[in-house]
Parts: sequence; structure tokens; C-alpha cells
Amino acid sequence: MKRRIFFVALFSMLAKMAKADGKVTAQEADLINHLARTQIEMDSEDRKAAALIFKNALDDDFTIYDYAKQYRQIAGNTQMCEMVYRLLFAVAYADNDLHVEEDAILREIPSHLGLDSAQYQIFKEEFHGQHADVSESYKILGCEPASSDSEVKRAYRKLCMDYHPDKIAAKGLPEGFMKFAEQQMHLINDAYKTIMDQRK
Repeated sequence: MKRRIFFVALFSMLAKMAKADGKVTAQEADLINHLARTQIEMDSEDRKAAALIFKNALDDDFTIYDYAKQYRQIAGNTQMCEMVYRLLFAVAYADNDLHVEEDAILREIPSHLGLDSAQYQIFKEEFHGQHADVSESYKILGCEPASSDSEVKRAYRKLCMDYHPDKIAAKGLPEGFMKFAEQQMHLINDAYKTIMDQRK
């Protein structure tokens, strides 16, 4: 049951984002299909169910924020919510054109996912290819330039623990979803390396 609710919330949010500008583009559809096949590693039955969920959500009466709150309850932690937030950014940027309605959702939805509003700017700059900037690296780790080396290392280690595969598995979510945790770990590792290289 938990798995079913998870899929409903996830693919309904993706549908709402894809249609935020009034239409679902081929690039957005391809990205979401690729997600189902390779990232979450869903089998054919799950993909059929996801496709139906996606189609129904395009025209239902619920908002993306309704589904975000549902997803937050199932996910149960900040890390899982950050991962779905990154997916929504990926859909919004799939056609290389961030529509004003898509941008409005990306600005508003962090509060419904239980995320800090600062995540909007961090993720936006990441999708513009600027996430290697030192100031953004501090934001990713939740540190300040004035933080000591030991404080930066402590923040880094805490994030590594939060994104450990065992933590994701304990949520009872699809094993393929661990790939998103791995992607987040790459971002965290890059941020830590950027900071420590700058301090040498």
C-alpha cells in the first residue's frame, strides 16, 4: 500500500509539473519514461500503472501541492523530498525552456515538501551548471565560509549518513530510488571537495 501511494504521489507531481505550461512536451515525456525504465527500474506492470497515474493526474482536481504533501508523509525525511524536488527541476528544464508557471511551482513547492526555501536557488544554479561555485558548495553542506574545517567535515559526514543506502531501503521504497541518493551523494562529494580545495 505504501509503495502504491508513493507512486501515485511521485508520478502525479511529475504530471502536474510537465503540464504546468499548458502542454506536455516530447522531451518531458521522454525524460519521465527514462526515469521509470532506468532510474527507478520499474518493471512493465509498474510502468503501466505509473503511466495511468500520470495520465489521470493531468486533468484531476488536485494540485501539485496536494501531492507534494502526500509524498512528504510517505518519504518521511528531507533527503527523499530533496530528491523529488530535483526531479521536478529536471522535468521543468527538459525542454530547455523554464516557463514562468514552472518557475512559480519550483519556488513555491519547497514549503509543501518540508524543504528550506533556499533550496530553490541552490537547485536552480545547479541546473544552470553553476553548482561548483564555492558559495553554493557551502549551501549544499549547510555550512558558512566562516565554519571551521572540522565543522565542514562534520556536516559532510552527517549528510553522507543521511543518504546511506540503508536509510533509503528502510523506507520501503523501490530499490531503484537509491540511484537518486547516489546522485545526491555525488553532489555532496563535489561540494566538499570544492570547499576543501579552496581552503588549501
